[in-house]
Amino acid sequence: MAEGSLSDDFQGTKTGSTGGPLPGRWNSRGLAMTFQVWGWRREDASRVLAWVPDAEGGRGAAMPRRTSATKDPTAVERANLLNMAKLSIKGLIESALSFGRTLDSDYPPLQQFFVVMEHCLKHGLKVRKSFLSYNKTIWGPLELVEKLYPEAEEIGASVRDLPGLKTPLGRARAWLRLALMQKKMADYLRCLIIQRDLLSEFYEYHALMMEEEGAVIVGLLVGLNVIDANLCVKGEDLDSQVGVIDFSMYLKNEEDIGNKERNVQIAAILDQKNYVEELNRQLNSTVSSLHSRVDSLEKSNTKLIEELAIAKNNIIKLQEENHQLRSENKLILMKTQQNLEVTKVDVEAELQTYKHSRQGLDEMYNEARRQLRDESQLRQDVENELAVQVSMKHEIELAMKLLEKDIHEKQDTLIGLRQQLEEVKAINIEMYQKLQSSEDGLKEKNEIIARLEEKTNKITVAMRQLEQRSKLKIEDIKEANKALQGLVWLKDKEATHCKLCEKEFSLSKRKHHCRNCGEIFCNACSDNELPLPSSPKPVRVCDSCHALLIQRCSSNLP
Repeated sequence: MAEGSLSDDFQGTKTGSTGGPLPGRWNSRGLAMTFQVWGWRREDASRVLAWVPDAEGGRGAAMPRRTSATKDPTAVERANLLNMAKLSIKGLIESALSFGRTLDSDYPPLQQFFVVMEHCLKHGLKVRKSFLSYNKTIWGPLELVEKLYPEAEEIGASVRDLPGLKTPLGRARAWLRLALMQKKMADYLRCLIIQRDLLSEFYEYHALMMEEEGAVIVGLLVGLNVIDANLCVKGEDLDSQVGVIDFSMYLKNEEDIGNKERNVQIAAILDQKNYVEELNRQLNSTVSSLHSRVDSLEKSNTKLIEELAIAKNNIIKLQEENHQLRSENKLILMKTQQNLEVTKVDVEAELQTYKHSRQGLDEMYNEARRQLRDESQLRQDVENELAVQVSMKHEIELAMKLLEKDIHEKQDTLIGLRQQLEEVKAINIEMYQKLQSSEDGLKEKNEIIARLEEKTNKITVAMRQLEQRSKLKIEDIKEANKALQGLVWLKDKEATHCKLCEKEFSLSKRKHHCRNCGEIFCNACSDNELPLPSSPKPVRVCDSCHALLIQRCSSNLP
C-alpha cells in the first residue's frame, strides 16, 4: 500500500514513495458507491476506509473519526488487507473475462493484484538479522514452499536461475508471477499456511498469514485459475519496483454503474464462449486419444493374430513331436521287452548250466571224499604196523642186551647168534625201508588231499560268485523293469516319521524321497548320491540303498 496517508473523508491527494502526488481524488461517498457496485456491505466499505497500511506494513497516518479506540489495530489491518485482496481479485477476474484474451505484464489490474499480494505477505513479517544489516523480505516463506510441495521446485529453480534478479524481494515477485502462470498459487499458499509451526519462524503471531484472513485469501485465489496469463519475467525490473496500490481503478462513476448490466451480459457471453471453447478442446483431445487408442488396439490385434498363428504352428509341431516321441517310446518299450525276454532266457540257460556243473562238482567232491577216507584208513593201518615194528625193535634191543650179558656164558652159541643177529638186522633194514616208503606215500597222499581241498574251495567260491552274479542280474533286470514302469513313490501325507531313524518330520527336519526305493527319509538318512539305471546322473538315495548298491558294484568288479 501507499506509504503516505489517506484522510478520513478521502478528499486529499495520494502520495507515492517519492512524496509526489499520484492521480486520482476520491471522496467517501464515491468509494462507498464503488463498494456497493462490487457487492460489498457497508460495514466492509467502512472497514477499508478505516485504515490503509503503508509499504512497510505499518499503519497510516490518518485514522477515521468513527474507528473505535478499543479495537485491536492488527485485526483492523488484517481486515483492511483482506478487503483489498477481495477487491483486487474480483476486479482482476471480471476485467480479465471482459478482456477476452491472455493477460500480459502491462495489464494494470494484474499489476495491482501483485502489489496487494505483496502487502498481504509482508504483514507481520519478522525482521531477520543478517551479517551487515536487518533483513525483512517475503522470499523466505515462499522459498519454504519447495520443501512442502514438490511440484514447486521447478518455480524455485527458475527464479534462482534468472540473471537480472539481485534482491530477495525481486525473487519473491518473480515467484508470484510464475505461480500465477502455472495456476497453482492457491495450492502453494494453502500448503504454506497449513504449516503454522514453520511460518512462525518468519511471521509474528498476529500476522495475516497466521490468522483466518490468510486462509480466506487463499480460498479467493482459487478463482484466478480461470485466468490465462503470459508474463515475461526476464525483461522486468522486479528489484526496484515500488509496491503502491492505485485506488483509482476501483472507483466507479454513474456511467459505469449504468453499464454494469451490459458488462455482466458480455461477461456471461464470454464465459459461455470460453466454456464452449474449453469443451471443444476437451472433445478434440478425447477424439485424438480415442483415435490413438484405436490405432494401438489395431496394432495389438494384428500382433495377437500373428502370435496366434505362430502359436498354432507351434502346437502342430509339438503334436507331431509328441506323436513321434510316443512311437519312439513304444519302439523303445518293445526293444526293452525283447531284451528282457532274451536276458531271461540267457539267465535260465546259465542257471541250468550252473545246476549241471554243480551236480558234476558234487559227484567229484563225493569221489574225492571217498578217496580221502580210503587213504586215511590206509594211513591208519600203516601207523599200526609201524607201532608193531617199533615194539619189536624194543624187544630186539632188550634181547641184545640179554645176549651181551650172556655173551661170556654162551660163546659157543655166538656164531649162531651172530647169524640170527644178521638175519634180524636184514629184517630190520627191510622194515625200515618199508617204513620210509610208507612215509613217502603218506606225504604224497597228504599233498593230493590238500590239492583236492583247494580245488573244492575254488569250486565253492566260483559257485557262490555265480549265484551272486545271477542274483544281481535278476535284481538289475527287476530294477530296470521297475524304472521303465515307474516307481511307486510314497506320498508326503502318508509319512510322518523317517523310515530309518524313525524321527518325526518338522519344519527343520524335512522330507526327502529315495530315488531307488521311493520311500521317505530325513536328510541325515538320505544324503547319499549314486547313479541309477533309471538316471545316469547321481541322485539322492537312502543309506540302506546306498550300502546295497555299493555292495553290488564291488561284487560285480572282477
